[in-house]
Amino acid sequence: MGMGEAIAAVCFDLDGTLVDSEGEAADAFELAMEPLGRRLSAKERDFVVGHGFGEIYAFIKAGGGLPWSSKELEEAVFAARVTLFARNGAGELPGAKEVVRKLSSRWPCALVTGSTRSEANLMLEALGITDCFAVTLCAGEYPQGKPSPIPYQQAAQALGVSPQQCVAIEDSTAGIQSARSAGMHCIGVRVGNRYGQDQSHAHQLVDTLLDVESLLLSRERI
Repeated sequence: MGMGEAIAAVCFDLDGTLVDSEGEAADAFELAMEPLGRRLSAKERDFVVGHGFGEIYAFIKAGGGLPWSSKELEEAVFAARVTLFARNGAGELPGAKEVVRKLSSRWPCALVTGSTRSEANLMLEALGITDCFAVTLCAGEYPQGKPSPIPYQQAAQALGVSPQQCVAIEDSTAGIQSARSAGMHCIGVRVGNRYGQDQSHAHQLVDTLLDVESLLLSRERI
């Protein structure tokens, strides 16, 4: 970590970073589409990891057709998420609650996710960290999802800081690309990366969120 800018804000991804839900996201799409008799291909399951809802809808529609509108799929996926959530709980990744609380007491924090707002709220409420985020940006609230830099650029703007003063905490290839191309210092966290997404473009790689905390609190610069 170069001793450059002082950290002014921290941005967190949600799925695969705070909650162990990357597999569950694909499971939710699959469960939602069961009435259509349409299974997800391995390629589609892989695409779900790290991409936003709008991009996923377009990808599935292009890949094998979909008789539903984006809104219909969104509602079906949310219902499936609630079902899976009741079965499995929030699946907090190691240190998520503690680290978000600690870092948000020191810096303003944003949540930047490809999940819909209803899905994100479900997870944040379960973890009890809704109030830790000054800004939450969800699918449909930016014109283009990750790997576009727009979600992270919008987050920095909403926080009133430059992207160069932000640290982004991510797990997926698309998310790391998004944060980096927005100009943020990106830390990749290995523990939630169950599907072997390429994390090599992160500025730094750590095993868990607890390592992120010690890194940021010991240096306070990026």
